[in-house]
Amino acid sequence: MIKSLMPKRFSENDVDFENQLKNLIEWSPASDKNTLFLVREIIDDVINRGDDALVEFTSKYDGLNIHSINELLLDREQMKMHYDSIESSLRDALSESAHRIKDFHEQQKQSSWQFEDEDGNLLGQNICPIDRAGIYVPGGKAAYPSSVLMNSIPAKVAGVNEIIMVSPAPYKAINSAVFAAAFIAGVDKAYLVGGAQAIAALAYGTESIKKVDVIVGPGNKYVACAKKMVFGDVGIDMIAGPSEILIICDGRTNPDWIAMDLFSQAEHDEDAQAILISDDMSFLNNVEESMNKLFSKMPRSEIIASSINNRSALIYVNKLESAVKLSNIISPEHLELSIENPEEMLPDIKNAGAIFLGRYTPEAIGDYSAGPNHVLPTSTSARFSSSLGVYNFQKRSSIIKCNENSVSKVGKLAAILARSEGLEAHAKSAEMRYKILKN
Repeated sequence: MIKSLMPKRFSENDVDFENQLKNLIEWSPASDKNTLFLVREIIDDVINRGDDALVEFTSKYDGLNIHSINELLLDREQMKMHYDSIESSLRDALSESAHRIKDFHEQQKQSSWQFEDEDGNLLGQNICPIDRAGIYVPGGKAAYPSSVLMNSIPAKVAGVNEIIMVSPAPYKAINSAVFAAAFIAGVDKAYLVGGAQAIAALAYGTESIKKVDVIVGPGNKYVACAKKMVFGDVGIDMIAGPSEILIICDGRTNPDWIAMDLFSQAEHDEDAQAILISDDMSFLNNVEESMNKLFSKMPRSEIIASSINNRSALIYVNKLESAVKLSNIISPEHLELSIENPEEMLPDIKNAGAIFLGRYTPEAIGDYSAGPNHVLPTSTSARFSSSLGVYNFQKRSSIIKCNENSVSKVGKLAAILARSEGLEAHAKSAEMRYKILKN
């Protein structure tokens, strides 16, 4: 048993600080040849044999003695039974959180728009939801009803016609809270199927499971690998890496609070990363003392210890302006600005999945009840991507309408550019409109 935590300690004054930071934040998902081969084999088998392959893989990997995919189906009525079976306090918490998540995501809805340019062309954008979404929810050792809400509610707000959820239930170990959340969020059907086979079923369809347009939700390395392989045939949200938190603190927050905020990510898994940056060295020492005082009381202390000792760090900077620069390099999934007047620092933060302002805003409320989505970019991908939202479930179509007068100008431009690219049919297609009018 690990008796003490020894997070890495860095200072921006270290000669090799840049290399230390680079080594700290580097992470790449496992993609060994055996995993790639197995996932490809599973996907191809589901494509070729449909339900029969799903039944076989579910029996093999989840220990279920089943003969039909119908044995794995939960409809709305069965989800309601799980909803009714959980404690009223949990039911109320899920319902209230769902309400807050819905309110937030209602603000993200995009609307169709049109305008007429100076030449009389009608231009615009038509917004419509995708038809069908697939939600993957981990099962077994990890069961997260909050993820059901975060993945399903934006789809519902977007107007998705049908939401299909897949979630493994090894040895029929069903977490009622997960399916209660599915009922609250408006999931239409749920199947007790997981792994690469579930992703394949959603991407390509089987006799029982309809093909979807987008797949969202986290999973293990087999799920992540399968999502990569089916992308292009179906949309995906992102490839999620280990959870991350970066805290910038001025040294005036209770060190026990900060220690527990770091633990809140470290307890996810051994590869999770928790980083604290401060311009107060004595505060960093106090936080480390708090961590060692508190961690043994945590139910997942072994996981926390592995994360803290192997992938986490306490970093000293000469001034908090340096912390902002480091934050934009690290591009964390979660960023806490535990400082006075965090709004003043906010405009300089360019790369972060979610930003938590002030001493009284722990990352944990973002995971459950604040309202914004907790499905966030990891592994520095916040440099170019954003949280899951309504926009993942909406499509944008351009609208163009020329009239007899306006086609002349844009048609001539199109013809000139088309011939510059050697595409004569394009040029003539445009010219025929305005030349016949000219004659």
